[in-house]
Amino acid sequence: MGDIQKFTIPDISGTGRIDKLLAELSELELSRSRIVKLIEASLVKVDGKIADKKMKVGPGQVVEIEIPAPEPIDIVGEDIPLDIIFEDEHILVVNKPAGMVTHPAAGNWSGTLVNGLIYHFGQLPSTSGDDRPGIVHRLDKNTSGLLAVARTDIALVELQKAITSRSMKRTYLGLICGHMKEEKGSLNFPIGRSIRDRKKMAVTNHNSRDAITDYQLLERYRTYELHEINLQTGRTHQIRVHFSHMNHPVFGDPEYGGRTTWHKGIFAPERDLGKRMLELLDRQALHAQKLEFDHPATGERLKFESDIPDDYQALLDLVREEGS
Repeated sequence: MGDIQKFTIPDISGTGRIDKLLAELSELELSRSRIVKLIEASLVKVDGKIADKKMKVGPGQVVEIEIPAPEPIDIVGEDIPLDIIFEDEHILVVNKPAGMVTHPAAGNWSGTLVNGLIYHFGQLPSTSGDDRPGIVHRLDKNTSGLLAVARTDIALVELQKAITSRSMKRTYLGLICGHMKEEKGSLNFPIGRSIRDRKKMAVTNHNSRDAITDYQLLERYRTYELHEINLQTGRTHQIRVHFSHMNHPVFGDPEYGGRTTWHKGIFAPERDLGKRMLELLDRQALHAQKLEFDHPATGERLKFESDIPDDYQALLDLVREEGS
């Protein structure tokens, strides 16, 4: 038996064909064609009864989807240059550049960090069929910075425990749009799959999980702020979603309003600077700068810090010179 996902169709949705509705509402990243195949395999139930692909469903009905265990994936190693900050027989710490996907997935089966890791370090620990060997936590494609990688089964288990217990400290440098009301605080809002755009995440109470982001002001400019940001939890797009929810998206973020959307509304004299800043950085201004955790074998507390990437540094130089 695979993974079973169970949820109630929310009141805000209408009635419609089950395949279309599930493709729009499910927190799973499943295409409509994939959902049809699951229905045809009798792996979808509605209110306890096996679903038919022509069935219409609506608010309040309980849907149960069984996702079969994935077949083992043969990940091909690729000679991709990697910036290794730390290495021993148990773990690696890697400085991931912006633009690199962390692990293989639909649409990105090559050129990922994992492809490079397999080439340089051989087989890494994972669960059966896992497409994320060695990966303890991930970074979005266009977020740069530090990642911990496990080289043994024990290290993988211990580092995953460190994230769950919050003893692993992950610190980001984030330039945000506008000014937060408080210089220091916590954003505590549940995050789940957006029901409007299934490729995005959102603050929602529907099929969501707790998410907590701590922030501390480092520098304030006329139109932007630089913050040190710490994750207590690790939800997909967490920092980007939380700050966007506060109407202060991460600068340059194309998916959560940090580029054209936010800058349309700023004070006219600031628009020229904003335009030039956006030309310097074609991604979100988010860098995983610091990483701190106990070594899974020795127990020694390890601390790492990575340099700010050149594109991000150029952005900061400009806003400090002309935007203060």
